[in-house]
Amino acid sequence: MWHGEGVTVADVLGALGDIRYRFARAEAGDSEHLHPRNCVMTLIGIAPTEAHEVVAKRTTQAIGMQHPAQAIVIREEAPIRRRHLDAWITTDVRRPEMACAVECELITLHVRGKAADHLGALLDPLLVSGVPTYLWWLGTPPFGKRELLDALRVSDGLVVDSAQFDEPYRTFRRMASMLKVAHHRMGLADLQWSRLRPWRESIAQFFTPGDRRAFLGGISELGVDYAGDGRGNRIAASLITGWIASALGWKLRRATAGAGGVVAAMYQAGGRSVEVNFRSVPQNDRVPGEVSAVRIAGAAGGTTFRLSVMHDPPRPRDTSGSSYEWDRRRGDTERVLLTLIEIGGGEPLRHLQQLEPEDEAALLVELLSTGTHDEVYNRSLAAASDLVESI
Repeated sequence: MWHGEGVTVADVLGALGDIRYRFARAEAGDSEHLHPRNCVMTLIGIAPTEAHEVVAKRTTQAIGMQHPAQAIVIREEAPIRRRHLDAWITTDVRRPEMACAVECELITLHVRGKAADHLGALLDPLLVSGVPTYLWWLGTPPFGKRELLDALRVSDGLVVDSAQFDEPYRTFRRMASMLKVAHHRMGLADLQWSRLRPWRESIAQFFTPGDRRAFLGGISELGVDYAGDGRGNRIAASLITGWIASALGWKLRRATAGAGGVVAAMYQAGGRSVEVNFRSVPQNDRVPGEVSAVRIAGAAGGTTFRLSVMHDPPRPRDTSGSSYEWDRRRGDTERVLLTLIEIGGGEPLRHLQQLEPEDEAALLVELLSTGTHDEVYNRSLAAASDLVESI
């Protein structure tokens, strides 16, 4: 552990170099050359508040213990008393059974003012050459500001969480506009997109069998239930809609929003129309903006179909008062997706999927494993932004 108050970036680099040398020397001993330092990426977390700083430090340390990385957490608007930085360096050692020991570093910097005003000067000297650099901005990034764009020029990807945006309606649109101005190397990733993965997988799996492929061209209705009735709470619902619309080539024709969070949109799909509806469903246990159900219906080849995916639905009971067999759940969590499939006049098919608890480290690793360059997400984001702007 190293700590300095009122220091410069040069002081931090000097302390970091000394820590690395002492670790390498101690591991090699007197009879060996120093081992090369392992590092697969630099992960930078920008924390606007103390609570965000705690999350950023906990998450980056968890990732660093599994993947040799340099982690940097920058707390903006920090209550520092001096002209320069307050800095901390914390290290943990991981000793794999089949490899050399790895030192996991966490550098914490407290800066005055907005972090975007300092990023260019702070980041460049600290970056590890030859490995990707990812910028994880907690809270609301200053989209459209020159300082952020300058910082992104030395980054390979920007990770955000659109579920945590202030003024999500405006901020989401500003984020989507970055697809047009960001340099070609930079990827854009959203933790909310990762949270929607079980929904996307459940929907995609329905259309996977060969005898159901024709249903893709027969969708006539799409409905999404979500919590909260403000337009800023429609981001996740719009992302799911944008994903389906961009994948199937739907074109938005019109969209309107009514009282109580109701949204009606019409898409053109070749020579037919697809009706899309959002509705706000009051649920006390839901976070505002969280999706609670997706419904898809249509017909192809003379056969009708209906797909319903529901998050933690009420437990139905039969006349004897006991729960249905298909609704049994583990006792440790009630986070489940229930999928109902109706094809033609056949009996409904039911599938219950247990969801793992949400964890920032797991979501972040999932995004970083793709390099934050996800063309499916980019197309979905663009289509979702068009819908959000229309309503």
